Amino acid sequence: MKLRWKMLLPVGASGLLTVAYLAWGWLPDGMLRLGRASWPLSALATTFALMLAAGIAVDRMISRRLTRLAPIPPDAAHADNPAGAMPAGDEIESLERGIDALRQAAARRQSDADEAVQQRKQIEAALQVSEERYALALRGSSDGLWEWNLQSGAMQLSPRWKSMLGFADSELQGSRPAWRERIHPADLAAVEAALDAHLAGTSACYEQQFRMLHKDGTVRWVLSRGTAIRHASGKPYRMVGLDTDVTRVRRIETILGEVAEGTTGVYGDAFFRKLVYHFARALQVSCAFITECADYPTSRLRTLAFWSEGQYVDDFEYDLPGTPCETVVKDGQTCFYPRGVGQLYPVEAGYEGYLGIPLFASDGRVIGHLVFLDKQEMGEDMLIDSVYRIFTARAAAEMERMMALALLQQQEATRSATH
Repeated sequence: MKLRWKMLLPVGASGLLTVAYLAWGWLPDGMLRLGRASWPLSALATTFALMLAAGIAVDRMISRRLTRLAPIPPDAAHADNPAGAMPAGDEIESLERGIDALRQAAARRQSDADEAVQQRKQIEAALQVSEERYALALRGSSDGLWEWNLQSGAMQLSPRWKSMLGFADSELQGSRPAWRERIHPADLAAVEAALDAHLAGTSACYEQQFRMLHKDGTVRWVLSRGTAIRHASGKPYRMVGLDTDVTRVRRIETILGEVAEGTTGVYGDAFFRKLVYHFARALQVSCAFITECADYPTSRLRTLAFWSEGQYVDDFEYDLPGTPCETVVKDGQTCFYPRGVGQLYPVEAGYEGYLGIPLFASDGRVIGHLVFLDKQEMGEDMLIDSVYRIFTARAAAEMERMMALALLQQQEATRSATH
């Protein structure tokens, strides 16, 4: 054991010096000096004993450390040393081999850790891209996001959701009570029932149309769709949904349904009267009327049906110049004044909003127009061309049919008079 012998060299040297000192002290002419040096001699002997004990202790400690760091293979220990002692060989080399093994293991673990870090970074990058795409999609859509924590009861409302009802993000608290307060009281029970049915698992998803109260006091229709996120046991713990403002779509459906139902199966003068009546009700305007051109080139118009302030007005003719109807009839274009029409055209004094839509014959000529007047300012939701085209086309066809019938009756009357 090279290491042990090297550590015992100081001890051996001290022992030799002590023996030499004693031998010198027993010489005849050194007796006196021995007596004088009795204290250094005892100190030297004590030092020797302490160094010997320290060397033995250090030797045993190092042996135990080497045994733990570089254990002896079982077969080697019993083959050359049946007593189980450390086999012959350089203990430093065994220690170095153990250290090398630890270094290799540490290198492998570091490599695994680096690979795991790289994979995590890739996953985080992919997740960030996905989140950015989702955020852009929501930002570009008209949908309002909401999230309901079923465990805590907290509810988050996105800024877009709040803006649908006219609120800034800081003006409306993101909570379930705030959400429920914005639902029209007449629709709240149906909404709660649909939510409960989905959470109970009786419906695959939550979908409901209902009215919500806007900040300005008006009503907005929303289509609310959502789904519950559940534990493996099926118990829901969170719900996420999107609300879409469908007020315009709902308005179109309402107007289309009411006017179509009100004019089905009627013709001639009865059709025109039903048309203006149901349009005035569906659009909630003060006045609605339909005209035909009284001459060509057109300078005068004749009303076919006139509904104003809840009643019909007798048909009459009026001059085209000086009215907002002139642009509609002469240019064949829809004319919309959301406000101030009474100031621009004194003939319409008392009215604020105006919408005029031309009626075209089969040959492309303008043969009349449909007009809506209101004492209140008109909103952009009045511009529902898809609905107007349906009924103006039918009104024009009905006018042409009546004109053809009138012409035929006139010809029959002339023929009868000549015979």
